[in-house]
Amino acid sequence: MKGIFVTGTDTGIGKTTVCAALLHRYRRCGALGYWKPVQTGWPEDDDTATVRALGACADAEICDEGIRLPRPLSPHLSARLHGVTIQMGDVLRPAQSASQKRAWVVEGAGGLLVPLNDEQKMSDLIAALRLPALVVARSSLGTIIHTLLTLEALRARSLPIVGVVMVGERNAENRRAIEQYGRVPVLGEMMQFSRLTTEALGAWALSELDAQNSLATWMAQEVRA
Repeated sequence: MKGIFVTGTDTGIGKTTVCAALLHRYRRCGALGYWKPVQTGWPEDDDTATVRALGACADAEICDEGIRLPRPLSPHLSARLHGVTIQMGDVLRPAQSASQKRAWVVEGAGGLLVPLNDEQKMSDLIAALRLPALVVARSSLGTIIHTLLTLEALRARSLPIVGVVMVGERNAENRRAIEQYGRVPVLGEMMQFSRLTTEALGAWALSELDAQNSLATWMAQEVRA
């Protein structure tokens, strides 16, 4: 599977909106797709439907297969309360049949070390997919420690990092600290939209997301893993 894995420093951090923005930004580089391997709180919480709408996605750009659990909790707990255990093989099965002609934007659930079961975490899924990580972080107070810890955890597991996208009111000092101490580029700063629409998100993505084209290699259709 070709593409990137979008993780975050917390749940509700803005990963889904960033995923939709990535579809707008890199669709012109080649065939793209979006996949959410594990979703809890379903069907009330449906990140796939959100990306389909905000990203103006065609049916072929969406992989709607994966683990779907009803309670809005950590995957391991939601699964346990539902009477099942998440198996990595089941999580990975859609990736085996996903189009290899597309680069995939894969969205995690919660943060990097959220448990999937008693032994495996979201980081193990990233490793199994062999995708680089894009970290979504808030811009406000506390983001430096949360982001640096996430980056350190990725590096401790030898998982490649492509950059960080910050969400919220711009904070130049927090951005500078993340880039300096985290040794990563901040690829975008997404303000809270007064009205989040497909058009507004697309305009932001095309004008402000990854202005240096850092993700082009990962998102270009013709560059295969």
